[in-house]
Amino acid sequence: MSTAALRLAVICCVFLAVTLVANKPHAAPAQKYLLWGDTHLHSSYSADSYLYGNFTVDPETAYRYARGEPVVHPFHGARVQIDTPLDFLVVSDHAEFLGGIRQIHQFGVDTSDMGPGDALFAWGAELMFDYALADGYGMDLFSSFIGDPLPPRAAANKLATEAAPSLPGQERIVRDAWREEAQIADTFNQPGEFSAIIGWEWTATPGGANLHRIIFTDGDAETAATYVPYSRDDSPYPEDLWKWLEITSAATGDEFVSIPHNSNISKGFMFPLETLRGKRFTPEYLRLRRKWEPVVEATQTKGDSETYPSLSPADPFADFERFTFYIQTVPSSYQPEEGDFVRSALKRGLQIARTDGINPYQFGLIGSTDSHTGLSAAEERNYHGEKPSDSTPNKTTEDAGDGATPWDMSASGRAAVWAQENTREAILQAFQRREVYATTGPRIVVRFDGGWALLPEQETGEIQEVSLPTTTPNPTAADTPVPMGGELPSPAPAGAAPLFHVAAMKDPRGANLDRIQIIKGWIDTAGESHEKIFDIDWSEKQSGIRTPNAEGVLPAVGNTVDIDSAQYRNSIGAAALETHWQDPWFDPTQSAFYYARVLEIPTPRHSLYDAVALDLKPLSNQPSKLQERAYTSPIWYQATPEG
Repeated sequence: MSTAALRLAVICCVFLAVTLVANKPHAAPAQKYLLWGDTHLHSSYSADSYLYGNFTVDPETAYRYARGEPVVHPFHGARVQIDTPLDFLVVSDHAEFLGGIRQIHQFGVDTSDMGPGDALFAWGAELMFDYALADGYGMDLFSSFIGDPLPPRAAANKLATEAAPSLPGQERIVRDAWREEAQIADTFNQPGEFSAIIGWEWTATPGGANLHRIIFTDGDAETAATYVPYSRDDSPYPEDLWKWLEITSAATGDEFVSIPHNSNISKGFMFPLETLRGKRFTPEYLRLRRKWEPVVEATQTKGDSETYPSLSPADPFADFERFTFYIQTVPSSYQPEEGDFVRSALKRGLQIARTDGINPYQFGLIGSTDSHTGLSAAEERNYHGEKPSDSTPNKTTEDAGDGATPWDMSASGRAAVWAQENTREAILQAFQRREVYATTGPRIVVRFDGGWALLPEQETGEIQEVSLPTTTPNPTAADTPVPMGGELPSPAPAGAAPLFHVAAMKDPRGANLDRIQIIKGWIDTAGESHEKIFDIDWSEKQSGIRTPNAEGVLPAVGNTVDIDSAQYRNSIGAAALETHWQDPWFDPTQSAFYYARVLEIPTPRHSLYDAVALDLKPLSNQPSKLQERAYTSPIWYQATPEG
C-alpha cells in the first residue's frame, strides 16, 4: 500500500472512531470528542420568525429536526429532514416579545385581570395580528418594529431613555414562554447523546448597527425559571448585558456564554475602540467582555464575518459570501469597517492589550445558522432558507425593507466543538477555553495545535491529532503544545519560533479539500498591525503538480462544477491534509495570533441548485459556486515586556 493510501486509511479509521465515540456518555477527563451543533436557531416563539410565517415549528419541533427526525416544513408543508443529525442545539429565540405574537395570534390574551383600557388594547392587538398574518403582511408588520434610522449612538441613547414597545400581557407571556422553552430543552436533553441547551438572543440594533448576541447557559429549567432573559428593552448597551450575566451567574450558580454575531453589519460597533456610549474602555469593561464573550460567530446565513476585500486586499479568498444589507427600514450604502470583521478585531485586540493590558478580542470562532424556520439547515443542497418563504426555488425578491433577497443569504454555518463529553457543561467549558471552530456548513474535521515543540506522535507525521483523545496540555509548560483557542507560553524560548500542527479531513458526505492556510496577525514595536496568509499544505503538493509560482502564489485547485446540472466531482482535491509549519517571520518582541483556514474545492451554491431546479440560467447577480471553508479559533502569542 502506498504512503498516501495508508495515510487516507488511517485518517478514515480515526474519523470513524471519532464518529462512534462522539456521543459517549462519560468520556475520561483526558479525552476530547468532536461535536457538531448550532447555537443560533429561531423557532415560532421568536417574534420575527412568527411574523415571517413560521406558525408551526416550535422549540420541540426544532429539537426533533436537529436530532434527525422528519418534520413538516412551516411554509410548503413537505416532509424535511437533516442530512446528518446534530450533537447539540441552542434554540435561541429573541428575548424581545418572546412567545408574544404566537400567543396572541393562536390563543389570544388572558384579560381576566385587566382593566377596560388594557382589555381593549389586547382585543386590538388580536385583530391586528389576525389581519396581518392572514393577508401576508407579517413582514411589513415586522418592519414597524425596526428602530429609527439614527446614528447608532443616538439611537442607543433613544432606546435607553424611552419606553420600549410592548404587547398586551407581555410580562406574563414572556415569563411563561421562557419557562416553557426551558422545560422543552430539559425534556430533549440527553447527556451523552444530545445536548438541548437553554439560550436566547439579545437583539440590540441601534440605528441599524447589528450588535446582537446569543446567550446560552449550562443551567436547567429549574434555575432558568428564576430569571427572565435580559433583552434590548432592558438596555441596548452590551456592557449592561455582561453586568447582568455577572450578577445572574453569581445568583444561580449557572455559567453563561455571550456570542456576538453578524459583526459584518454592525457599522463598526461590534469590535470598537471605545464604548457605544462614546467612552474610553475601562479595566472593568475589558474584563467583562473578555470573560463573557470568549467566542464569536464568524459565519451564518447573513453572510461571512471573517474579513472583507478592502480590509484584506492581499487575501484572494476574502471576497466570500458578502452580505451588505443593514437591518433597517431605510436602506443605506454598505461601508465595511475594521470594527465589523473578525480578523481586524483580532488585530485590534493585540493593540488594546499593548496599551491597556487586557485583550477584549481574544476570542474563538464558530459558525451557526440564524435560521428563522426552526430548522437548522446549513447544507447548500438541503437548504431551507433563512425565512419560511425562502424555502422554495421560486423565491420572492423582497425582504423586510433592507434590500436583500433570499439568494443573498448563505447556507451557513456550523459550530464544531472539541468537548470532553456531550453535555451542556462540557460544551460550555469548550467555549470558555475557545477549543471550538467554525465551518460554513460542511463537517470538515480540523485539529490545530501550536507550541515551541511537538508531541512525539505529532513528529511522526501520522494524523493522530484529528481524533484527540489526547491529554489536556499544561499551559505553563514551555514544551507542551496548546490546542486552538490557547495561548503559547511566554516568553518564547531563546531562538525558538512557534511550531504548528494542522490536520484536516473532508466531510464524509462532502467535497475534497483544496488547501490549509495559516493566517497570522501581529503588531510591530510601534503598535501597527499587520497580517499575512501562508499556504502550508494543499492537494497535489507531494506530486509537485501544484507548486507556488515565482511570486509565491499557489495555483487554483481547479473547478469541476457543472452549472447545467449543479453537480461536481471529487476528481480534484484531497480527502485529507496534514502538515507541520513553523513561522518564518517570528519576532519574540511582537505579539501575534495564528489561525487555520481550510478550503474545500469549488462546489455548487444554493442559488445554482435553485436555478437548475427552475430550468433557468444561473443568477447573474449571485455566484454559481463557492469554496466552503473552516476557520479554527486562533492561538495567541503575547510578547513580554522584555521581548
